[in-house]
Amino acid sequence: MHLSKPLAITVVIVTLGFGAQTERASAQTSQQSNVATNVPGMPAVPDRNNLYSETVAGRFSAAVSGALERVYVPNRSANTVTVIEPGTLKVVDTLKVGVHPQHIVPSWDLKTLWVANNAEGRTDGSLTPIDPRTGKVGPSIPVDDPYNLYWSPDGRYAIVVAEAFKRLDFRDPQSMKLEFSISTPACAGINHADFSMDGRYAVFTCEFGGAITKIDLATRRIVETIKLSAYFNRPDVLALLAKPGKKPMRVPDPSNPEARVNTKLGMPQDIRMSPDGKTLFIADMISDGVHVVDFESFRQAGFISTGVGAHGLYPSRDGKSLYVANRGSNKIRGDAKGKGGVSVIDFATRKVMATWVVPGGGSPDMGNVSADGKYLWLSGRYDHEVYRFDTSTGAVDKIKVGREPHGLTVWPQPGRYSLGHTGNMR
Repeated sequence: MHLSKPLAITVVIVTLGFGAQTERASAQTSQQSNVATNVPGMPAVPDRNNLYSETVAGRFSAAVSGALERVYVPNRSANTVTVIEPGTLKVVDTLKVGVHPQHIVPSWDLKTLWVANNAEGRTDGSLTPIDPRTGKVGPSIPVDDPYNLYWSPDGRYAIVVAEAFKRLDFRDPQSMKLEFSISTPACAGINHADFSMDGRYAVFTCEFGGAITKIDLATRRIVETIKLSAYFNRPDVLALLAKPGKKPMRVPDPSNPEARVNTKLGMPQDIRMSPDGKTLFIADMISDGVHVVDFESFRQAGFISTGVGAHGLYPSRDGKSLYVANRGSNKIRGDAKGKGGVSVIDFATRKVMATWVVPGGGSPDMGNVSADGKYLWLSGRYDHEVYRFDTSTGAVDKIKVGREPHGLTVWPQPGRYSLGHTGNMR
């Protein structure tokens, strides 16, 4: 995440090829079928009750055959990627990449790991490819502000999240040549994303706008942008927050003077779809929890308190739980040894079932689950380290890495294709 530059550009050239085809295919699909309708070119969803059914332990694609078992950690302030051998927890390599590497992103076809170097405040952003079979980098490709990177569900486009420009750039997934852009002027700090089960819609978080925005990929139009609030069902608090004028960060709760209301605008971060594709979960590092939004109506339906600085979201390997990385600070540039940890939410009940703390304090940020589901790997953003959480006990191992580690990925991962980020697999 970084501060926005005052520029928004719109370049719309052609329409995605699956618009009308999607509607016809949807009409022809029997409601009795357990296979979800999807956009042409996107692999079928075998189980509409669990869109993560193909990412269980051991279900590897042939495309990852021969890939080295590694954890790749982008160090934003060091302009490097630390490479860890997960079996020994040893650093085995340090790769020089572009300026300000933010995330390591598996390609849609699983054959390349892309380092998103957004060069914050500069004009020399780039994407650096890593060959997962050798662990070596290739030549970087110049790209405007690639803070984050996703893929259209049919694999046709790379979606570069140009956060500073409030813009999504759709590019050729190999050459990264720009094809068209979608401007998102109402989504300040456009950041993380997830996709509908059928692949037609993308929902992005708006970090600096306290909101999320829904985009129809077939028509290339923004459907709606909505604000999120931990007080979504408290009209008395919402009225208080809507009053003009500067307010202290915390004020008395109008219904309970002994309690306090956080008046600061939320900062939505990572976002994940529920296994049945009906509900969105959105981490918020100011509200210290996870917003729950009904996908169909696109209205907030709940809020789950987790911990300070809720940030990254990762489904468990069996698709039953959601791991929430609580970064331990509400600040973009936080302090070391904060009250960081992990909350484990049960998808079915939407309750926090366990909380794991980092001994001595820490700053868990972004990462992923190991291929066998036994470990959750997360970067320690303000502590220059990586955490490996045991998902059965919550025990933590620490590995020192470069300065300001961010969106690490664990590779290889089970799944048929990647939707981007640090390995949103399906």
